[in-house]
Amino acid sequence: MSVQRILVLLLGLLLLAAGSDAALAADPVQAATETSIPWWGWALILFVVSFGLGIVAVLGGVGGGVLFVPIVGGFFPFHFDFVRGAGLLVALAGALAAGPGLLRSGMASLKLALPMGLIASAAAIVGAMMGLALPTNYVQIALGVTILGIVALMATAKKSEYPEVLKPDALSVMLGIHGSYLERTLGKEVNWNIHRTAYGLLLFVLIGIMAGMFGLGAGWANVPVLNLLLGAPLKVSVSTSKFMLGIVDTAAAWVYLNQGAVLAVVAVPSIVGIMLGSLVGVRLLTRTKAAVIRKIVIGMLLLAGVRAVLKGFGI
Repeated sequence: MSVQRILVLLLGLLLLAAGSDAALAADPVQAATETSIPWWGWALILFVVSFGLGIVAVLGGVGGGVLFVPIVGGFFPFHFDFVRGAGLLVALAGALAAGPGLLRSGMASLKLALPMGLIASAAAIVGAMMGLALPTNYVQIALGVTILGIVALMATAKKSEYPEVLKPDALSVMLGIHGSYLERTLGKEVNWNIHRTAYGLLLFVLIGIMAGMFGLGAGWANVPVLNLLLGAPLKVSVSTSKFMLGIVDTAAAWVYLNQGAVLAVVAVPSIVGIMLGSLVGVRLLTRTKAAVIRKIVIGMLLLAGVRAVLKGFGI
């Protein structure tokens, strides 16, 4: 099946789900009883949509969580708390699957991930508690505004493969944050340091709060901070960001689990769909134009962001 056909199928299922949005209910089983679609039908639709999102996420170079939460939250008749809980588990599953391999390859840096990830995970617990305590429509509006901000960031952000760090700052030296990895394309060892560590730690507090509150995997924010602000090489930033999601999302996911905001009927088809879709996306990666897919992803996020804002206002 071509990528275009997958996207058309995905759009059709989203429109089908949006048509039943009036049945917004406190739990997905209740939602199913108020529509003509049985509960297992919603689980099947969610699996297919998650499968498509897994493909698009890989091709678009974004995490599955950042697509999953706004799209499923905006177009499916599930309570937003369950969607955010499932979104955290989706991001967590991908991070746990990729983390050990990234560490073994030397691409992900434990020295860089631990201080940033620990402060972000503490903030994510606070964010998760805030998100579950606030009225759902407020969180929907805040998510929509955040997603629109991500769209602006993705459309304008630049990346630097090997940022120049003239001198590591005192805090990074004290924490021992530096490293090296074998860059096979250059055939040599690349040594790296970071600077502006204090600013980075402050930003990771904000990132952690947003990750916990909205149930988003925070790779969209981790990579620019690690790469452009702190000065880590792009490959190290992407790999370390993926590894960090396992630390940050675990903390936030525990809050959702403890509050009963994770349901198997939502989480299981989502995780299985995203993981299988990611495997297919990796295979399609060499046969698709990344720039085109990236524009489609930005368009989907723009639609989902506007939808979240409108839903927050009850429109």
